[in-house]
Amino acid sequence: MSKYKIFKKLRSSNLFILLIIVFLSCALLIIINFFTIKILSANRAYVNGESHYSKGQKDAVRHLITYIYTKDKAEWELYNEELKVPQGDGIARVALLNHDDDSVIKNGFRAGRNNEEDLDDLIWLFRNFKTVPFLAKAIKEWEKGDNYINQLALIGNDVNQKMESSKLDPATRQKMLLEISILSNKLTINELNFSNTLGEGTHMIKDLLIYLNIFFILIIISSVSYYYSIMVKRLIASKKEIEVKNENLIIANSELDNFVYSVSHDLRSPITSLKGLIEITKLEDDLEQIKYYLMLMCQSLNKQDQFISAIIDYSKNKRIQIIVESVSLSKLIDDTIDQHNHNKNVDKIVITKDLLIDEVQSDSLRLKIILNNLLSNAIKYVDETKKEMSISIKAYNSGAFHKIEITDNGIGIQEEYKKHIFDMFFVINSNKGSGLGLYIVKETLDKLNGNITVFSESNVGSKFTVTIPNLHGN
Repeated sequence: MSKYKIFKKLRSSNLFILLIIVFLSCALLIIINFFTIKILSANRAYVNGESHYSKGQKDAVRHLITYIYTKDKAEWELYNEELKVPQGDGIARVALLNHDDDSVIKNGFRAGRNNEEDLDDLIWLFRNFKTVPFLAKAIKEWEKGDNYINQLALIGNDVNQKMESSKLDPATRQKMLLEISILSNKLTINELNFSNTLGEGTHMIKDLLIYLNIFFILIIISSVSYYYSIMVKRLIASKKEIEVKNENLIIANSELDNFVYSVSHDLRSPITSLKGLIEITKLEDDLEQIKYYLMLMCQSLNKQDQFISAIIDYSKNKRIQIIVESVSLSKLIDDTIDQHNHNKNVDKIVITKDLLIDEVQSDSLRLKIILNNLLSNAIKYVDETKKEMSISIKAYNSGAFHKIEITDNGIGIQEEYKKHIFDMFFVINSNKGSGLGLYIVKETLDKLNGNITVFSESNVGSKFTVTIPNLHGN
């Protein structure tokens, strides 16, 4: 897998992780807010219940005191009725601690005049958060208040008994009024502590909710901002990529125009030459001259055949994907040499091989294109004035690369032409080449991530060194 693909995959996975973070943050934010609102609602219900508890206790005390002074039985009944309010809450508290059935708990809260819609929240908060410090403290105050209410009930019963037996003398009455007053003051403090504790809990929950909201909102904003920055970078990179592709397309179009012009010219040139030779041959009676014209025609056709082969090689290199396989250099070189057996001077050239490697992992099609063009040039540009014409082919390893050297003692390349030999359609001798051979070699090596170097001296010879990576199918 290429580095680009790995980077693209990692970048996509990062975006996926960001989306998960945003989704989870939003989900957690919703859940936290839901439960926080539920807790605050239940907390409010307890505060509201405390107001009924406090009012019931105070009204009970007021009716009891009135009953002491007036001996009116109606006041005694009202006292008992009002006392049931805090007693009902007490019953609910004990039932909650004993894990009694919900119906028992709810009946206790109903007696405490709590709102019917708040009953489930009251039970839920007590059961799930009774160990939370602020609520545990409030429950302790509630328990203390219930004990005071029980004491008040005992005093009330004592008062009633003494009233019915006519034993409530002024001294006893004064004593009981004092006890009721002290107990009432204790209950007032207790109820205030209960409310304050719940109030503190409410503020704590509210602050915690604010911090959690800020925290998760920051995570969401950060994630969205990072996601946005990645998308902006992608858009910028995509725009640059499109611009580069457009520039490459403009260059390619320009090259295509030049290619089409040159190809059409080079394809028409042999045809024009053949037409001329045919017309001349028609007028010729000399057999030797006719044979000469036929030889020229054959050369023209060979040149066109070579040119068409070069175009086919160019097309194959451009459109066919690289296929890595095991290639025998020895067999590939022999096959390539056999293809040029019909060429001029081949029988006079001594071709030697010195292969320190044979099996290589590469693309056989492209290796064939490279060897074919280099051997073709070595054969075409031999120095016929030399007594011995030679071409040597060497192959060896160099680190993580394979090297192939093709050396000849041909006419060589003049210094001023060396920098242009790999340009498209550059030819030194138009009778010997199309100007595509070395250009195709260079393009093919670029596909293989290889390179080519040349050392040449005019009238001495040339050495082309091909370097290709040792591919292993990755």
